[in-house]
Amino acid sequence: MYLRAVHAESSTKALFEFIKANPLGIITTAIPSSTHHFIQSSHVPWVLDVYTDDPEAPVKGRLRGHMARQNPQCKAMMEACTASGTTKLQQDVMILFTGAAHHYVTPKFYTETKPDTGKVVPTWNYSAAQVYGKATIYFDSAAPETSEYLSQQIHDLSQMCETSVMGYTGKDGKPGPWSVADAPERYIDIMKKNIIGIEVSIESIGGKFKMSQELGQGDREGVIQGFGNLGSEVGTEIAELVKERGEMKDAEKNKQ
Repeated sequence: MYLRAVHAESSTKALFEFIKANPLGIITTAIPSSTHHFIQSSHVPWVLDVYTDDPEAPVKGRLRGHMARQNPQCKAMMEACTASGTTKLQQDVMILFTGAAHHYVTPKFYTETKPDTGKVVPTWNYSAAQVYGKATIYFDSAAPETSEYLSQQIHDLSQMCETSVMGYTGKDGKPGPWSVADAPERYIDIMKKNIIGIEVSIESIGGKFKMSQELGQGDREGVIQGFGNLGSEVGTEIAELVKERGEMKDAEKNKQ
């Protein structure tokens, strides 16, 4: 990921919060195989366990997820682990998280530069975080550690999504969350045999908020107004992010 200084998010803590707010990440692997593609990617919802936000720490936390055993990417990972006689992939994995609010930016929004020089081009505003690390694969369905990992993972992921994503907290008149215990135990056991667990130790993390903060005040205000005038939910959110990131940039500049 290209982390231009004006767009880069330097706070590891802020990047962890971003991942928690956008838990669906794309895991990418590059595994030599005679039967599967070398590079493969899959969308996976992740549970984040934070150890530290110290950027110098060798391992900053872990991401826990699971995937369908029939996924070709899973087959490549299981094949690699079996060949090496370990549950740990030898190759690094990369997981990319993208913010829900992203949008094309028309040059018509640049109310300062466009009429003055015409030297403007379209772009795209978005936010993203990228994690690199080592993966442990829980794929031996007969191993107690695999069953334990998957049970904990399924429970934690469902609770996170039920409460944080759906808002089913059981408080203030809201319904209570669905629980894994609501499903028949035998059914869950069968489901567990059809998935594998993935645990990624976070060794490197970076991210960016590309939200027009590099623009001058006039153009930035034009972008905020332009997105606000779209009358859409994503337009309103982008406008707020552009304002927020612009103010952060100005505050940082004033410190210098």
